[in-house]
Amino acid sequence: MLSSGATLLGGCSGGSVDLAPAAPAHATSTTRISHIVMIVQENRSFDNLFDGFPNANTTPTGTDHYGNQIALGTITLEAGKDIDHSHGGFVIEYDGGKMDGWDEITYFNPGHPGVYADDYPISRVEQSEVQPYWDMAAQYTLADNMFATESSASFTAHQDLIAATTTIAPGFSLVDTPTLLPWGCDAPSGTTTPVIGTNGEIDLDGPFPCLSQYATIADLLDKARVSWKYYAPVVNPYVDIPGPPAPGTNLAGDVWSAFDAIRAVRYGRDWVANVSSPPANVLSDIENGTLPQVSWVIPDFINSDHPEAESNTGPAWVSSIVNEIGQSKYWNSTAIVVTWDEWGGWFDNVSPPQLDYLGLGFRVPMIVISPYARPSYISHTQYETASLLKFVEETFGLPSLGADDVRAASIGDCLDFTQAPTAFAVIRAPLRARDFKLQRPSYHVVDPE
Repeated sequence: MLSSGATLLGGCSGGSVDLAPAAPAHATSTTRISHIVMIVQENRSFDNLFDGFPNANTTPTGTDHYGNQIALGTITLEAGKDIDHSHGGFVIEYDGGKMDGWDEITYFNPGHPGVYADDYPISRVEQSEVQPYWDMAAQYTLADNMFATESSASFTAHQDLIAATTTIAPGFSLVDTPTLLPWGCDAPSGTTTPVIGTNGEIDLDGPFPCLSQYATIADLLDKARVSWKYYAPVVNPYVDIPGPPAPGTNLAGDVWSAFDAIRAVRYGRDWVANVSSPPANVLSDIENGTLPQVSWVIPDFINSDHPEAESNTGPAWVSSIVNEIGQSKYWNSTAIVVTWDEWGGWFDNVSPPQLDYLGLGFRVPMIVISPYARPSYISHTQYETASLLKFVEETFGLPSLGADDVRAASIGDCLDFTQAPTAFAVIRAPLRARDFKLQRPSYHVVDPE
């Protein structure tokens, strides 16, 4: 175990790619796709959302630590119990590959420390609540062998979405979440980020979460003059019950963005030019014809599918983006990838391959939507979070980040460029784009664990 975060900060120089001057869109794509939109939801396993989906790898039962077969319970998206989804929680549930620790996990709910969840994690969401997701999956491509790159919580999962790594020194990587909110360069002084070593031991005295130890895909996009935006919610992390910040509060750093933890972005021109809030700005950019070539779309807490949100608007939020693109000039040039950052503690029946000391983590759903997506197709290819960045690299002819994107399979095999582009069919949902444009922000941190 390392003795201090200072050692970690001094040991690696990554993130040194020079940024090119800002440039307009329309850098050349190597395929018929010139726009990639990554819609990222929160804290759901594959079985939790897609149990029973035709021809997908699901199961109606899970195993508890006594060896009993437990039928999956049925819950709603509004169920507000947040299950432990830390690395320690993964270790308990995974149980050395036995996949039987689901009933030994505890809740994360504030005020209920150490309360065991029992059989609650062995659950599926009622299909009627997630029908828009099922409709997208039925019409386009659903991947049932997609894993989180790491067996950890949301902070590292979102770093993998921009960097395909959280390794800050040889044999040492970030794990779980920084000790204080907000997560990033705007965190209070004294905030540290836990670090895990190849021996599996965790050092809580890791670096301040304002990082320069690894490069991100933003470095490659900027250098190649590929336009990008990270659509993120404004949050108020300083109060127990989130609400609008006090008048005059500077909200520059109160954005729930993975790039807030990247020093070169947070204190560079990209922060102003390419980090866009609120998330519904993506709907306006589609309508106005200003959608960048690469986008990440992070929801407001209320639309995130996070259990604590006690809301069922997530599927409609995702549908609103898909429908706006589908009915716009962008449809024939776009690949939309809908995925979930990590499993949230929920049961899944597939034992994740352990490729290194970080994971893979448990399965999460992934839906690929495009006029070139293989229709009504289940992909059984092994993907991970880094597969999304591999696809971005291949699409725009970028060099590799040299991280987990090297080993990851690109999601390009979910697409068939020999087929005629399919016409778009509207995804039915109870809320539409205009509803989300008018929605007031919750100011709640999307995932505080």
